[in-house]
Amino acid sequence: MQPDDFRPGTVWLVGAGPGDPDLLTRKAIRLIESADIVFHDALVGPDVLSLIPASTERVSVGKRSGRHSKNQQEIDAMLVTAAAAGKRVVRLKGGDPSLFGRSTEEIAAVHTASYPVFVCPGITAASAAAASAKISLSLRDVARDVRFVTAHSRRGAALDVDWHSLAGCGSTLAFYMGRDAAPEIARGLIGAGMRTDMPVMIACNVSRADEQRLTTRLDLLGLATRALANDAPTLILVGAAVMLAPPAKACATTADSAL
Repeated sequence: MQPDDFRPGTVWLVGAGPGDPDLLTRKAIRLIESADIVFHDALVGPDVLSLIPASTERVSVGKRSGRHSKNQQEIDAMLVTAAAAGKRVVRLKGGDPSLFGRSTEEIAAVHTASYPVFVCPGITAASAAAASAKISLSLRDVARDVRFVTAHSRRGAALDVDWHSLAGCGSTLAFYMGRDAAPEIARGLIGAGMRTDMPVMIACNVSRADEQRLTTRLDLLGLATRALANDAPTLILVGAAVMLAPPAKACATTADSAL
């Protein structure tokens, strides 16, 4: 069977991108429009959800800041049950399913149950934030690589991060789900030797109409995040490449400021 042949009993993990529906791939839109049932994350924005046909069953399985409507095992079971019922199943995930999307567990569950499962990639938040800010995540002689880090941990637990490796790597660091962990990120990197004035960009609601960005320095990250992020999905970029963004114009529709 070809991956593009969306037959009954098939599961597709589809990347919904960062929020702007125009950033979805043509394949993602085709799969959403062809599905019998869509299981979607809380981070999938309303503009993307509006692409789901009214006749399609829609199930929220969102997880946000410790508030889980379904645990991962329940989500896995729901995907298998829907496939067993002969439905065309879309599992709609914010960003790209392969980046902090728990896709491995879902693919394994469906595969173990002997149903076809495929993945449609999506644009990840770091790429969309860089595009909005007009910066390059990697840049010769400035940032030789990019490192993606999850800033999400079990409630009350410290981040399981090798701070010395991150602080000395000369990379652009992209911290996903970084709002609550911002003070810990700053302490960890500075404690591992990163300079206190390292440029940082905080990006909330990336690619959406209400996107906000704030450029600051590492030792002010905790304060700046509290001032900007509120309860919004938040990405934190750390590295010298951040400061190479062109100045924001006064007429820009996206809030873009410096602290």
